[in-house]
Amino acid sequence: MSERLTVFKTYKLYVGGKFPRSESGRVYEVRDNKDKWLANAPLSSRKDARDAVVAARKAFGGWSGATAYNRGQILYRIAEMLEGRRDQFVREVADAEGLSKSKAAAVVDAAIDRWVWYAGWTDKIAQVVGGANPVAGPYFNLSTPEPTGVVAVLAPQESSFLGLVSVLAPVIATGNTAVVIASEKAPLPALSLGEVLATSDVPGGVVNILTGRTAEIAAPLAAHQDVNAIDLTGADADLARDLEIAAADNLKRVLRPQPVDFSADPGTHRLTAFLETKTVWHPTGSLGASGSAY
Repeated sequence: MSERLTVFKTYKLYVGGKFPRSESGRVYEVRDNKDKWLANAPLSSRKDARDAVVAARKAFGGWSGATAYNRGQILYRIAEMLEGRRDQFVREVADAEGLSKSKAAAVVDAAIDRWVWYAGWTDKIAQVVGGANPVAGPYFNLSTPEPTGVVAVLAPQESSFLGLVSVLAPVIATGNTAVVIASEKAPLPALSLGEVLATSDVPGGVVNILTGRTAEIAAPLAAHQDVNAIDLTGADADLARDLEIAAADNLKRVLRPQPVDFSADPGTHRLTAFLETKTVWHPTGSLGASGSAY
């Protein structure tokens, strides 16, 4: 039997539920920590960033309007699909982060568990940050959390998979849509995650994944008038400062970079980072003779 040719994987962006190449056709080499070539990744352009925002905005209405329970089901489905491709992600994370197979397996397992964690929070966070407020008068005063909108996410540079999941999952769990800039040095696990999302009932455009030079892609996103918030986790101090200045133009919510142990209990901080509080007053007298609501 003749020796088979090696079939190399072609990595593509994930935008609007599809897998386009970079608009410019550019790629860049991805290498491991021993300088071994792993693959060519798409080098996204400003046009790719704008296309991703358009896709995210188009998907926002349907995703934010879905029930929290339904979003939880979909996030759990992502965990299911990741579990089925666990071995592939263990290999990619080991190559990307220079980890042993056992350590990479622990990272992938933690990332799968994190999807389950946030799936469970989708229909509970409203009870934590919302509720009925006591007021002086014959009124109901109810506060409920609502998603901010389109969130640009600069994924962590070093934690290419667990860190990525830890910043992405809470954004979409609460009804926002996301434009993610993957780790510049280690983008391959993120691009493979796009393949999982495409088969996990996540509507196209809810998550859009770009790869390339972080500063080059982040600048147009920070200044984009249709981006409502930005997570600067993957930016260094100088880039974060420049992006925060650009983000002020349309009063984006900004989550500043800070040291994070992604292996620790994530808590609810990132769930509430991109939520707005809507408060409604309602007279009790119009709800019936008893003044109670059902």
